[in-house]
Amino acid sequence: MSAVPTKTLPDAGVWKLDPNHTSVAFVARHLMIHKVRGTFGDVTGQVTIGDEPESSRVDVIIGVASIDTGAADRDAHLRSADFFDVEHFPAMRFVGSGVDRSGDGWALSGDLTIKDVTRPVVLDLTFEGVVQDPWGTPHAAFTARAEVDREDWGLTWNVALEAGGWLVSKTAVIEIEAEIVPAG
Repeated sequence: MSAVPTKTLPDAGVWKLDPNHTSVAFVARHLMIHKVRGTFGDVTGQVTIGDEPESSRVDVIIGVASIDTGAADRDAHLRSADFFDVEHFPAMRFVGSGVDRSGDGWALSGDLTIKDVTRPVVLDLTFEGVVQDPWGTPHAAFTARAEVDREDWGLTWNVALEAGGWLVSKTAVIEIEAEIVPAG
């Protein structure tokens, strides 16, 4: 059993997200001055580690109704047609199609679909390591981050501020902490 994570890449094969140890979060600005953070609790997905890391693939589904910003009224507004419109578009999907070395880390390129609009996104990816749990199951962890313009996906609701600027920032930062285990 390995007690300390190794930086050896995970074995090639099909892995699945561990939903209890995976977090998909975002950060946006309110009134141009305050950061609002939110998470999506319903995240499932599969990671296929290639024989060469560059051939690895990712497919993640996020249940949008699981959004949680800590404010019930704000969460209800985000679920409404003004933003995610969960009644008609209950899930977001990210399909990662390419991994490339980027400095000391990696870049994961893929397509993010929100409200049936698909746009390319590049996530800055950091491999955190592999470790075996007390029962001999390997776990691997990654963190990822990207800044996106929410309006690219039709999330355009906003209110102009009298002094200039917007009630809700047009950009949002996506932050992901993912732990994967072998599928099957």
